[in-house]
Amino acid sequence: MVILLTTLHILVSFFLIIVVLLQSGKAADLAGAFGGMGSQTAFGPRGAATVLSKATTTAAVLFMLTSITLGIWQGRNIAGQSVIDRSGVGSEAPAEETAPAETEPLVPATSEPAPAESEADGGEQ
Repeated sequence: MVILLTTLHILVSFFLIIVVLLQSGKAADLAGAFGGMGSQTAFGPRGAATVLSKATTTAAVLFMLTSITLGIWQGRNIAGQSVIDRSGVGSEAPAEETAPAETEPLVPATSEPAPAESEADGGEQ
């Protein structure tokens, strides 16, 4: 069902793009180039609805419906899951804890060699 709806959404998207690009603008005449609207209405002259404008309205409504449906469908499929649950990072079994290996403490490097034990103890034996 999701594949069918996604395919329909893509087809409607391409159809909407083509129909919008085929239309001429509302102010495509010479007066529109200089800001004239040709009428005193707020949004310009209202022409008769052409086949392209009806197709644009229909495609826009279908696009919105498929977008909302796909969004709701995806939201229901992942509801209650966190990002970590979906990524699979937290699903790994924890590694067994092992004792840390015995390592020598890190000594900062100096230009002088480390003193011998006898010198470090003050020369006493």
